[in-house]
Amino acid sequence: MADDPLVLAEGLTKRFGEFEAVAGIDIEVRRGEAFGFLGPNGAGKSSTMRMVACVSPRSGGTLSVLGMDPDTDGPKIRARLGVVPQQDNLDNELTVRQNLQVYGRYFGLSRKHVRDKATELLEFAQLSDRADDEVDPLSGGMKRRLTIARSLVNDPELLLLDEPTTGLDPQARHLLWDRLFRLKQQGVTLIVTTHYMDEAEQLCDRLVVMDKGKIAAEGSPAQLIDRYSTKEVLELRFPPGQQDPAPVQDLGERVEVLPDRILVYTTDGEASLAAAHTRGVTPVSSLVRRSTLEDVFLRLTGRTLVD
Repeated sequence: MADDPLVLAEGLTKRFGEFEAVAGIDIEVRRGEAFGFLGPNGAGKSSTMRMVACVSPRSGGTLSVLGMDPDTDGPKIRARLGVVPQQDNLDNELTVRQNLQVYGRYFGLSRKHVRDKATELLEFAQLSDRADDEVDPLSGGMKRRLTIARSLVNDPELLLLDEPTTGLDPQARHLLWDRLFRLKQQGVTLIVTTHYMDEAEQLCDRLVVMDKGKIAAEGSPAQLIDRYSTKEVLELRFPPGQQDPAPVQDLGERVEVLPDRILVYTTDGEASLAAAHTRGVTPVSSLVRRSTLEDVFLRLTGRTLVD
């Protein structure tokens, strides 16, 4: 049915020996949306994606992808998926065009179809002028665009993207976002894992924040910011070790002390800044900004480095 979720999981679990990478999560991905998994390293994002992609069996719970069970219908599901792995796995011995054509043949598509499809995808990825070049000399952004183009050769209903812009410069990232936005407009459902907060805000209609194998929060970017942060954040910077939160403790809903600054989470940053100055607070610099997903992410998962 058109309204049925493309991916539905209940109590989904993945264990590696005694380690539980995914600890009983519930997911519902609707047709035509961009759905995101946001979380630190080791949160369980990639393990979840591998189960959805039907390349890693679940350890527990239920999972339906495109209305089918990955345990019994894996090949049928994979034929209708597009997968963009975390690391590019292009064939460096083939040309850009050949990478698309050879991959298309794996799906049993005719030579004429894959030739025509390769031409279409080269234009989509803005690689037409490099079609007959070898892959190795391409820039990182070009290789990433080619990897995404290759994942579309079978006209997938569902496209899985694992950290799609890691390591790319800002220009390449924005170009990729534009390509993904166009795919969504064409009706392709996207599932994205990322640890870039701005990427999640740009791409995702809804997302879950994962931490230690569990879902810590779920909603649209705006809903999560409204639920877990404030409208604005006042940043007061001080020389390391000289910040005293006491004078500003009551100027916001929450105050956070970092090594070089104090963050005041407030509905009116300018009013809080004026009040701080009235109380004799003299930071080296100050900044009023809107709350972002990064504020939500750090509140939910903490600021401790995860290896």
